Amino acid sequence: MLDKLHNIIRDYDAIQDQFLDPKVSSDMEQLKELGKKKTKIEETALLAKEYISLLNRQKEAREMLEDSEMRDLAKEELSEIEPQLEKLEHILTRELTPKDPNDPKNILLEVRAGAGGEEASLFAADLVRMYFRYAENMGFIVEILSAHESENGGYKELVAEISGKNVYKHFKFESGVHRVQRIPKTESQGRIHTSTASIAVIPEVEDMGEIEIKKEDVRIDTYRASGAGGQHINKTDSAIRLTHIPSGIVVACQDDRSQHKNKEKAFRALASRLAEAEHEKRIAEGSEKRLSQIGTGDRSEKIRTYNFPQDRVTDHRIKMNFSNIPALLNGEIQDMLSGCSIASEKQEK
Repeated sequence: MLDKLHNIIRDYDAIQDQFLDPKVSSDMEQLKELGKKKTKIEETALLAKEYISLLNRQKEAREMLEDSEMRDLAKEELSEIEPQLEKLEHILTRELTPKDPNDPKNILLEVRAGAGGEEASLFAADLVRMYFRYAENMGFIVEILSAHESENGGYKELVAEISGKNVYKHFKFESGVHRVQRIPKTESQGRIHTSTASIAVIPEVEDMGEIEIKKEDVRIDTYRASGAGGQHINKTDSAIRLTHIPSGIVVACQDDRSQHKNKEKAFRALASRLAEAEHEKRIAEGSEKRLSQIGTGDRSEKIRTYNFPQDRVTDHRIKMNFSNIPALLNGEIQDMLSGCSIASEKQEK
């Protein structure tokens, strides 16, 4: 492991040196690529430096044990260093384990109301708030690309782009059907209803050149923005809807006042959807196995139930229960996400 850590530190320091090169600092494309490389290894490199520094301190403390006058001080030093070393070694071992190549990517988050009518759309809105609050807590940036609201303020459908560091890594286990069991506000007899909403988490294509989209395969429609994604109702036809004719995939963007920017975002979203469709096709054909997979990953798979009367959320894939639904829906979902991540790591070993 030490050889790998030294190599990572060497690569990180080399990138840092390149940033100081005037030729590099004047080339925006090169700076962008260097930034991506730095982000990819920075956390591991800094942990590696800390780990090696502790190893050197441990070595010095063990040598001090030979000196009777320094022995007590050395023992105290070792008692402080060794637990830190053990913790860092565990973290670094996990960091050096092969990762899902999509982990660093931004995502498209798609939330759609399922069975249950208006109650399903209200539950979809609860999930939107949950994910947006979590993203905010993590320092991620959220942009609503398109939204279709229901009569009572829920969402029939919402598509958002979430960007930041390792966004897909945090959200990737959320795809599937989420089920809620609760008494709707409109229920006069106190009966518990069951409704659903489906979530899709799609890694964003970083390079549009990776996916070939022929102009003749795409129908472009413009319309006037409305709802959560557009505040300038009835001013301009700035919203864009793209229909990819061969696949039937439809994406829309109404977030920006600029039709050009909406079109650019919509094509990026379409590329991501096409890449994900191709990925799912390969999995279905058995030619590729996603490493960090819990369950089938199918969007029709019921992954979680939110039982309000019992204040319990059950993740059916890892067979774990979580309490305090109000806090969870307010974005405090790290324990749920970590549970899936840990279960995935165990499957990969």
